[in-house]
Amino acid sequence: MTPEMADVTRTKHGRPVHHWRRDVVELAALFTAVAVADGVANLIGHGPDGPALLVISAIVLAATAGFHVWWARRHGHAPPVSDTGARPAAETRPAGPAAQPTDERPTTERPGATADGVTGTDTLWRMRTTVKDEPGSLAALCTALAERRVDILSLQTHPLADGTVDEFLLRGPGALPSAEITRAVALAGGTSTWMERADAHDLVDAPTRVLGLAARTALDAAELPLALRQLLGRCTIRSLPGRPVGGGRGPEPVPVEGVLEDTVMRLRAPEGGVLTVERPYLPFTPTEFARARALVELDSRLGPRIPRGHDVLTLPEGDDITVRRVDTGDQAAAKAMHERCSTRTLGMRYHGPVGDTDRYLNHLLSPRFGRTLAAQTTSGRIVGLGHLLWDGDETEVALLVEDDWQRRGIGTELLGRLVAMAVEAGCESVYAVTQASNTGMVAAMRGLGLPLDYQVEEGTLVITARLDAAPVASRSPYGPSRERLGAPGRRD
Repeated sequence: MTPEMADVTRTKHGRPVHHWRRDVVELAALFTAVAVADGVANLIGHGPDGPALLVISAIVLAATAGFHVWWARRHGHAPPVSDTGARPAAETRPAGPAAQPTDERPTTERPGATADGVTGTDTLWRMRTTVKDEPGSLAALCTALAERRVDILSLQTHPLADGTVDEFLLRGPGALPSAEITRAVALAGGTSTWMERADAHDLVDAPTRVLGLAARTALDAAELPLALRQLLGRCTIRSLPGRPVGGGRGPEPVPVEGVLEDTVMRLRAPEGGVLTVERPYLPFTPTEFARARALVELDSRLGPRIPRGHDVLTLPEGDDITVRRVDTGDQAAAKAMHERCSTRTLGMRYHGPVGDTDRYLNHLLSPRFGRTLAAQTTSGRIVGLGHLLWDGDETEVALLVEDDWQRRGIGTELLGRLVAMAVEAGCESVYAVTQASNTGMVAAMRGLGLPLDYQVEEGTLVITARLDAAPVASRSPYGPSRERLGAPGRRD
C-alpha cells in the first residue's frame, strides 16, 4: 500500500479510525511510564531536595504534554491534500516536469502540450525576453507567468555575453492581453521583451523543425531561402550574385564563417555571392546565426539540385507536353526558345531591350533565386517558362510562352502550378509585372480565382494576388502523372 492510499484509509466520514492494536500499545506504554515514574519518585523523594525536584518535573511534564496536544491538533489531524482539488496559488507550477528549486537552464527545448490541448478560449504566444544570467532569474520569470495562469509549453535559451535570451511558447487565457504579460515579465526582470501570436505549427519542438527544414533543403536548392525564413521568423532574405548582371562591382565578400551584425547576418552563398538575412524588429542571437550557417553549409556541400519529377499534359489538339523543374543546366535550351520568340513577346516579358534577355537567364534559372517550371515537347524542346522568384519578403511570378504555342493553356497551367508552389511555401501573395496590353497575362491572373489588386504606373501593370484569401490545390510536379488541359481558346 502506498503512503497516499494509507492517508485515504485512515479517515472515515471525516473522523479518525481507531484499532485495538493501537490501544494495547498505548496501555503498555502508559504502564511502563507509571513504573518508571514511581522508581524516579522514590529515588528523588528520599533526597534533601526531593519535593522541589518532583514539583519542577511535574511542571515540565505538563508543559510537554500540552505542547504535544497542540502540535498534534495542528498537524497530526489535518485532512490530506487531494490531487483532484485545486492547489493554493503559491503551489502553481508551469506545464511540463515538476519545477526545480534551482535556476538550471535546459539545453534542449522542453515539449509541452500538443495542439489538442489548446482550447478555444486559450491563446498561443511566442515570447522572447532577455534576463540576467544569474541564479533565480528564470525562476522569477516563471513564477510571474504562473501567477497570471500562463502556461509554458516550450522554452529555448540563447546564451549571450551579458545575459540570456529566453524564447517561450506560451498558452494563456484568451482574455489576458499581451500587454499584461509583458508588464509581468518586466517586473520579474525581463528586458527587451517581444511577443507575437503563435499557432499550432509552433508546437513542434525546435530539433524536429530544424531537421525537417534540413530535409527540404537537401531535396531542393530553392528551399534554402524558405527554410531560413521559417527558421528565423519574419525576415527579408536577399541573394546577391557575385557578378551582377550587366557588369559592375559585386557585393563585398564575407568570410567563410559569415558575419553577424545585430539585426543583419551575411553568409557566403555556395555559388560565390552573398546571402543577407535582415530582421529589423528583433536582433539575431548567436544560436540562430549558427543554425542559419549550418543550413547554408549543408546546401553548399550538396551542390546544385532540383526535384526530377515531371507531369505529362495533353493539349486540346492532342499534343503532349511535359512540365518539369529546370535550372541553369537548361540554359542552352532556354536561349534557343528566346531565339524562336518574337520581339513583341520578349518585350512584354522582360520590359526592356530584347538583346539583353539572354543575360537574365542564369539568374532566373538559378534555384537560389526561386523556382522555374518549363513546358517542353516530346522532342525535348522548351516552349514555355514560368518563374517563381523570391524578391526579399515578396514573391514574383512571370511567364514566357513561345509564339507558336500561345493560346493553348500552357501559360495558365504554369501559372497555376507556380501559385500552388507559393502557397506551399507559405507566401501571402504573389505579383506579376506586365503591360496593360498583355491580355494573356491578365486573363491568366484572373483565372486563378483569387482577389487581385491592380496598380498602373507609366504603362506598367502590377497585378497582386492575395493567397491567404482562398486555398489553392497543390499541383507541384514532384511525381510523374498525366493530365488533359481544358478546351481550346484558353489564353496564357
